[in-house]
Amino acid sequence: MKKKKKEDVAETHPELKGLKMSVNEFGRLDTSISLERINDFLDKNVVDKKLNEEKWEEKKKKATKSSTTSTTKKKKR
Repeated sequence: MKKKKKEDVAETHPELKGLKMSVNEFGRLDTSISLERINDFLDKNVVDKKLNEEKWEEKKKKATKSSTTSTTKKKKR
């Protein structure tokens, strides 16, 4: 007798129970739950860095300061 393959089931949040995703031959996502429901879940539970502009700008400034200091050090050598 052949053994049945166990289907790998990913852990998901209880609100998204039963979610199955795959990519079809045309590169499109096939999901068992509507994309609107997934987007609603993400809106509620994930913080978008781009929407929190103050923190985003601070990180951006820190990144540019560190990159400019490293480039000035290279020029002095």
